[in-house]
Amino acid sequence: MDPLSLYLHIPFCTVKCPYCDFNTYSRMESLIPEYLDALKNEIHVWGSEIGDSYETNTIYFGGGTPSLLTPVQVRSVLETCKQWFRVAEDVEISLEANPENVTPEYMSSLLQAGVNRLSMGVQSFDDDELKWLGRTHDSEAIVVAYYAARQAGFGNISLDLIYGLTDQSMATWEDTLGQAIGLKPEHVSLYALTIEQDTPFGKKAARGLLQHPNPDVAADMYLLAADMLSDNGYNHYEISNWELGGHACRHNTTYWEDRCYVGFGPGAHSYFGAFRFSDIRSPKRYIESMDRLAKRHSSTEDERQAFTEEAIHGLSPVDMIEHIDKTTEMMETIVLGLRLVRGASKKIFRARFGMNIDDVYPGIIAELKELGLLEEADEYIRLTPRGWLLSNEAFVRFL
Repeated sequence: MDPLSLYLHIPFCTVKCPYCDFNTYSRMESLIPEYLDALKNEIHVWGSEIGDSYETNTIYFGGGTPSLLTPVQVRSVLETCKQWFRVAEDVEISLEANPENVTPEYMSSLLQAGVNRLSMGVQSFDDDELKWLGRTHDSEAIVVAYYAARQAGFGNISLDLIYGLTDQSMATWEDTLGQAIGLKPEHVSLYALTIEQDTPFGKKAARGLLQHPNPDVAADMYLLAADMLSDNGYNHYEISNWELGGHACRHNTTYWEDRCYVGFGPGAHSYFGAFRFSDIRSPKRYIESMDRLAKRHSSTEDERQAFTEEAIHGLSPVDMIEHIDKTTEMMETIVLGLRLVRGASKKIFRARFGMNIDDVYPGIIAELKELGLLEEADEYIRLTPRGWLLSNEAFVRFL
C-alpha cells in the first residue's frame, strides 16, 4: 500500500513573531472549537475518498502554535484521522510546541492522546535575541519545557534554532548551539533568518530601520553548527536538519522524497494525484466553506470521482491548484532529493520515470561537478559541503 502523510495546520498564535510569514493569526483563539470542527470535516471528506487506498505513516500538527490546543482537542483530531484513514501502527505523530505552553501534565496528556514526536520552537538560548525575535519565552523556559517533556516520557524531541540574526555574534550563536547540544535532543533543525517583505521585519527593512542579515556571516554560522553537531554525534541528513540515533523526521522526508501528502486547514498545501494545491488562507472563510462542502459531500459520498481539478474543488476550499506534469515532477524529484545529504537517487529516478538523469539533464551534472557543487557517490548525485552553502546555484540549473 502506498504511503501517505497528513499535515494539520493550526493557524493560531498568542503573538505573531515579527519575522514570520506563515499563514498564522494572533488573538483569534476563540475560533478554535469551530475551526477544529471544520478541520475534522475536511479530514472526513478526504478520508472517505482516498483513506482506504493509502497507509498513513506520518501526521504532523504544524502552525501557528499547535500547543494552544488542549490534549482532548488533539486526541479528537487524531481519532478522526484514524477513523477515516488507514493509519500505520508505527505512525510518526509530530506536534509543534512553544516552550511557554509546555508543562509535565500537558506533555503526559499529549503522549496519551497519541503524539510521539515533539518539535519545540526554541530559536535561541540568548534572552536578548529571543526578545528581538518577538518570542514570549526566555532561555530558562526552554530548559524547563524540555525537561518537562522528558519527564512526561517523550523520547523524540526536536529543537528549532534560527541563525544569521542582525547583529548576532558568533559567540552567542556558539553558546546557543552548545546549550542545545547539551540537552541531547534527538533532532535539531537550523534555519537562517530571512526578512520577508510583508512581515513587520520586512516593513522595517524597507524603511531602512533594519539591516538584512549578512550572508557571509550566516554561512560561517552554518559551518560552525555543522562541525559542532557532527563532533557530538549528530548525523547531517538534510541541508537544515540533523538527527541522533536514527531520528530523522519521517514527515519532512516525505516532502524531500517528492511523495504524496495531503494538508488540512487554511493555507495548507497538498501534493496528490499529479496536482499541487492549497486551501484558502482565511480561517473564517475556511470554516464557512468547509461547512458547505461537507454537507454537499455527504449527499454524494457513495459516488467516488476520478481525481481531477473539479474533484479537488469538491473536497477542499481550494485557493490555488496546479497540475504537475512529468517535466515538473522530474525536476522536483531532483531538486528536493538534493536537499538530502545522501542526494538524489539515480536508481529511483530511472524506476519512476524510465529515463536516466543524465539523459534528461545532459551536461548539468558535469557542470556542477566542475563548479565543486555536486559529486556522485554510488547511485546518488549529491551536494558537496560547498554546495550546501550555494544550493540554489545548483537547483536553478535543473529549473
